[in-house]
Amino acid sequence: MAESTAGIAEIKSVAGQVSEAEWSIRQDLACLYRVVAHHGWDDFLFTHLSVRIPGPEHHFLLNPLGLYFEEITASSLVKVDVDGNKVMDTPYDVNPAGFTIHSAVHMARDDAHCVMHLHTDDGVAVSAQESGLLPITQHAMQLGEIAYHDYEGVALDLDERARIVADLGTRQCMLLRNHGTLTVGQSCADAYMAMYYLERACTMQVRALSGGTAICQPPQGSAEKAANQSKGLFDGRIGPLAWDAVKRKMQRLDDSFLH
Repeated sequence: MAESTAGIAEIKSVAGQVSEAEWSIRQDLACLYRVVAHHGWDDFLFTHLSVRIPGPEHHFLLNPLGLYFEEITASSLVKVDVDGNKVMDTPYDVNPAGFTIHSAVHMARDDAHCVMHLHTDDGVAVSAQESGLLPITQHAMQLGEIAYHDYEGVALDLDERARIVADLGTRQCMLLRNHGTLTVGQSCADAYMAMYYLERACTMQVRALSGGTAICQPPQGSAEKAANQSKGLFDGRIGPLAWDAVKRKMQRLDDSFLH
């Protein structure tokens, strides 16, 4: 992995410049970027994962524009305010489209400490299907109700934020029509668990619909039952246990994200 981190060698550690709480969050978010790259969910330099930093300032962290997800470290993350202004010295900028989507959710949802947005092949494919995510697999049913936001072009207009927030409501998962997937969580762990299930459900649906045979529909009421049975996966009970294992795996592969 030496070659993948060569482009960020000039980034100095900010561990001594931020609170312990922020440093821990930076390490989690940097790990999450590496996990997305590991799954093959990244899209060149685009899409975003963000985390709100505790405190009254309403600051949050985004990926530095110009780095692959596999190169991102805790110190290279960019700290911005709700207006997209950098609030800590860094040689990197952020993608304004990422700011539009993420700032909308962070400002409106106190529980949305982490926001993930992806452009995976299967996630985009399902977002472009008129039916959206179908309750035909256990993974899909465990997620419960999914939100939808209609495509409005590249997310550069700040007035789109209100519509994104309204469409998301109190739900944890959203399909951005013709665009991709989005999840929120109280932590990187919860947002990741929701995204893992959402992306897996999308992949399963694409494969099922391409199989050329009729789809087996689950019995009436089973989707609601599966969603109720699975709430612990996404509300802070199971996610942290899985997240610890995820971090250990990523450290075994390349622990440079911790710096």
